[in-house]
Amino acid sequence: MNSTHDTGSLPYGITLLRISLGVMWMAHALVKLFVFTLPGTSAFFTSVGFPGFLAYPVCAAELLGGLALVVGIYARQVALALAPVMAAAAWVHLPNGWLHTSAGGGWEYPVFLTLASIALWLLGDGALAVRRSKRFVPAA
Repeated sequence: MNSTHDTGSLPYGITLLRISLGVMWMAHALVKLFVFTLPGTSAFFTSVGFPGFLAYPVCAAELLGGLALVVGIYARQVALALAPVMAAAAWVHLPNGWLHTSAGGGWEYPVFLTLASIALWLLGDGALAVRRSKRFVPAA
């Protein structure tokens, strides 16, 4: 069997991406909630030029969006909606260097999550999704 034509495992690979990405989004939110706290995250947002109140909806979007990805509820749309959130985080961390372990956190982790979210949007929901997104079928 030619492995380039074997697509039987593809939906499960997408599911693995979807679930792991959802866990990472939830972890990102939980750090804001339990480590930095929402008031602390709000102060950080203000210090980098964003309105402080955005910390609350951003944390909620990351947490609920991550949960939606894990469960498989409109995963494509959720992944696409979350991508700009992490793109903004990458922009904030850009001056700190590449590695996220750099002082102030670098940009590689937020860029990876942004690109993984876009990849999931392009790939679809995968297997075991609770509520599937409508498939995008380009016109012939």
